[in-house]
Amino acid sequence: MCGDEAAAARTMLQISYPMENGIVKKWDDMQHLWDYTFSEKLKVDTQGRKILLTEPPMNPLKNREQMCEVMFDRYGFGGVYVAIQAVLALYAQGLSSGVVVDSGDGVTHIVPVYESVVLNHLTKRLDVAGRDVTRNLIKLLLRRGYALNRTADFETVRQIKEKLCYVSYDLELDKHLSEDTTVLVEDYTLPDGRVIRVGSERFEAPECLFQPHLVDSESPGLGEFLFNTIQSADVDIRASLFKAIVLSGGSSMYPGLPSRLEKELKQLWLTRALQGNPERLSKFKVRIEDPPRRRHMVFLGGAVLANIMADKESMWVTKAEWDEQGPRVLEKLGPR
Repeated sequence: MCGDEAAAARTMLQISYPMENGIVKKWDDMQHLWDYTFSEKLKVDTQGRKILLTEPPMNPLKNREQMCEVMFDRYGFGGVYVAIQAVLALYAQGLSSGVVVDSGDGVTHIVPVYESVVLNHLTKRLDVAGRDVTRNLIKLLLRRGYALNRTADFETVRQIKEKLCYVSYDLELDKHLSEDTTVLVEDYTLPDGRVIRVGSERFEAPECLFQPHLVDSESPGLGEFLFNTIQSADVDIRASLFKAIVLSGGSSMYPGLPSRLEKELKQLWLTRALQGNPERLSKFKVRIEDPPRRRHMVFLGGAVLANIMADKESMWVTKAEWDEQGPRVLEKLGPR
């Protein structure tokens, strides 16, 4: 059972995920999901069609090979192309160079791209993302006294998160507001009719993206991770990367996240590059692109690319090539 059917019966089920931190781990479950997608949702005959697949940066080569094998052998696709998610996000924004901050359900990636080529040696992975924010919100609500089941109520809490949570621009101010006033308190009606009140949890839950230690991760936070990544690039492209930061994925949708990220980058530049001298800070230019459609940026970029490639047969890996050469034909897709 998967998809909408599983979501509807989630209170009676033990939910599992085929992917962990953006990487497919349970291939049988993943195939069930693909079966459901092609037959139930899209209702397409896959025989002989072409498919553009996406993968995260640093996806193990074995995973890419297995994904293509399933598409050719199980579903009978006639052509396959595999694109890096971050590059597609840039295409959707009309860019070929920049830094993509792609934060989804299981993983956050910071991916510098220069002229459509991923700078793999600079790519960073942060294993804190949407699912961690949801778990953190469950923990915070339990602490407040609400009896929520970590499995059965996971989807409900995810919906609370998407409706009420935001990233704090000024933590101290928001803490004072939550302790001394009720301006941050919002009511939320649960599926069973109960009403819960959510206050400081609204900004405390997603704070783990900027302070991963809150969810027992030793990684630097999102702002520091991004700053360090750009500062590790060649000095002649750093300025252009700071001016083309593109947010992508569902976990980049929190209100306040772009401005908090910009604030942290400027603070890090002030303390590390300017040694605390604020007079030159005005010359430091940061541009964070946060299009409203960024939840679906990878899909939109994929649609653009697939449309361009539709009649360019040489760009696709064909079934005949796969049958003849096996996985090594994937080298045709270029550097990963």
